[in-house]
Amino acid sequence: MRNNELVEKNSDVTLNATLPDKPESFKVSDGHQCENCHQPLRGPFCAQCGQQAESTLKYFWVVILHLLDDIFSFDSRATRTILPLLSRPGFLTNEYIAGKRVHFVPPLRLYLFISIVFFITLNFLVSLENNKILTVNNNQTTITEIKKHLTLLEASRLSAIKKSPLNTNELLEISSETSKFQNFLDDMNKDYSIDKNKTLADITSKLVKIELKQLNNDQALSKELKKRYELLTLNITKVKNGEEITNVDKPVTFGNNADGTLSFDFLSKQSNEKLNVFVKSLVKKAEKTFHSDPTPLVQEAIGKLPQLMFILLPIFALLLKIMFLFSKRLYMEHLTVALHSHSFIFITILLVELLDIFYDYCETALPSLTGTIEVAIKALLIWIPIYLFIMQKRVYKQGYLFTFIKYAFIGSAYIFLIGFTGVIAFIWGLTDI
Repeated sequence: MRNNELVEKNSDVTLNATLPDKPESFKVSDGHQCENCHQPLRGPFCAQCGQQAESTLKYFWVVILHLLDDIFSFDSRATRTILPLLSRPGFLTNEYIAGKRVHFVPPLRLYLFISIVFFITLNFLVSLENNKILTVNNNQTTITEIKKHLTLLEASRLSAIKKSPLNTNELLEISSETSKFQNFLDDMNKDYSIDKNKTLADITSKLVKIELKQLNNDQALSKELKKRYELLTLNITKVKNGEEITNVDKPVTFGNNADGTLSFDFLSKQSNEKLNVFVKSLVKKAEKTFHSDPTPLVQEAIGKLPQLMFILLPIFALLLKIMFLFSKRLYMEHLTVALHSHSFIFITILLVELLDIFYDYCETALPSLTGTIEVAIKALLIWIPIYLFIMQKRVYKQGYLFTFIKYAFIGSAYIFLIGFTGVIAFIWGLTDI
């Protein structure tokens, strides 16, 4: 009996000696037992039933911090993950499938982090640059055309004076034309950040195009263009007076019938009527948005993309599963390919956007760097399709011909899905503005 006690005592000593140092709360003592099976605790988990020793009942803010840490924590694994993600197609996916996972950020966490950063940055850039991208660039062409025409008018005036200083009719005509285009230029140069001025610039731009088209063709306007010209002129006056303008463009329609209505055979008459009421409300919102400030719609659409892209991920993985049906790979392996592919695309496009901002800065501050930045942007955009092809080749280990055929089919199908997703985001955005 004494020998058995000595053996048991020695075994406990040996066991405790081999165990690593633990926090005081996990050392064997009479006061620390598993709350489930009441066995002594020798570590963070019960050796008898496997329950975690640490209680899950904590302060709410502690739980939230742990959740955020699980999603966003990027330790030394980040550098070992991001660099191969950008430069070694298929490496992370093959390593993860092979079971070598401890040194890299898990695919889902990687995708969540990169996609959140990508869409937040994209929304910020659209909000910051929207006036310049959607308004200034379009109207700048019109401003340039007006200035060119004013230069021609001035040359014509000087030429008319030299030929016949007393030819007052021609000079009056040139003066009237100059005054009209100078007013156009003043309207186009007003502050675009004001909604009223944006609308005024948009209408003026359309009016100038008609004017220049008439001058270039040297013929009278058609009835349709003349009516449009008169309506645009009237709208300019209304905008300046703060009145509601009349739409001069063709209305936006989503109908599949000759009368512009939308209907489906599988829906009842009542359901089709409700559908058309809903569509008409969207059309009104679309027309109002396109003729004022599109920023809210763009931001709403971008805000919907993260959810839609997250739904698109398993569909992309399903495409891979179908195309590589005989590869005997599990669906989760295809999903890993999808997660790594999208993470790469998002981070590459994000780099392109940041380089584009830096390019705009360098145009005035460091013009010598603009050529290098432009090359870098083009290289990154070309690298995206090349990377995805090499990744597919290395992961699925098929010949170049079969890989290219499947890559082309998957790419075409996915581009269609992306376009469809964009339409859904656009319509969804319209319902929320």
